[in-house]
Amino acid sequence: MLLSSDMTPAQATEMVHGLLGMPEDRFPADFDTGIPRIRELFHAATRNQWDPRVDIPWNELDLSKYTEEQLYAARQYWSRRAWSEYGAISESPTLQIRFGVERRPTDMQLFFTIRSQEETRHAEVCHMMAEKLGGYIEKPVVQAYQGSVATHGVRKSALDTSIPLEGIIAALVCTAEEIAFDVFRHLIEISRDPVAKAICKAVMRDEVRHCAFGWYFLEHALAEATPEQKARIREAVIVMIEKVELNGYHSAWLAPPSPASEAEVNADRLTYEAGLGATVEEAEKPVFIDSIRRVRARMEAFGIELPPFRHPKLGTI
Repeated sequence: MLLSSDMTPAQATEMVHGLLGMPEDRFPADFDTGIPRIRELFHAATRNQWDPRVDIPWNELDLSKYTEEQLYAARQYWSRRAWSEYGAISESPTLQIRFGVERRPTDMQLFFTIRSQEETRHAEVCHMMAEKLGGYIEKPVVQAYQGSVATHGVRKSALDTSIPLEGIIAALVCTAEEIAFDVFRHLIEISRDPVAKAICKAVMRDEVRHCAFGWYFLEHALAEATPEQKARIREAVIVMIEKVELNGYHSAWLAPPSPASEAEVNADRLTYEAGLGATVEEAEKPVFIDSIRRVRARMEAFGIELPPFRHPKLGTI
């Protein structure tokens, strides 16, 4: 492998010992089914494709019902949704590389080809909604908020062979996507605008399969896991909850108090009051707590016990 002369010795060493430094070995090509339920998820995903341009009732979006303040707030909200989905567009192919290099069951690689398309759809539909509300916003209005929504670090982790794939999937899919699924289910219940509701329903149908993939994979991978392996998975899940979710990645009201997070929270409240798709602390708090409790219970079934989590607005979960 050729390394750039601009790299520092540390960067070069990291690349050599990371995933990209491993030799490629694709033969013999294996198409056998290793995890049947994930193979079925792949087939289900291919049967349930949807197009943001034609499968959302855009003609039912009546902007005359909303004030300029509400529309601007909703633009902020749907733009933020697009940012989080945009990150998944790059994490999916990065994980595909990991699956291939480690020669994981083919079912995983097949499913993630569709997951990449689904995350792209989610980003596109959120971007389209922001555009129709008056214009997509490319970054947080208050730049300091980028620290809460910029990334959860999966792309970097996926290329680091010292971090077990089981930990990455447990953190990203079984935790973060499980929380995202609950958020979209909640938004369907409280959103009054027909277009906002239709978008949330379409995204949630995809998220069901994403979450199922994670749990099916863990069940397969942890059948003979050692206590050490389970400890590393536990650590990855804790980091995702404490450093990402409780830092406001999905919910602005969980972000550390600052003028930046306050601006996003205010935008969410205006959007929520208009019925355009957002939620607020008092409505989402029980949903978030239930999500964490369910993740904890499912992890315990694998012999992975999570510690209590604490947040000023949630207490101890």
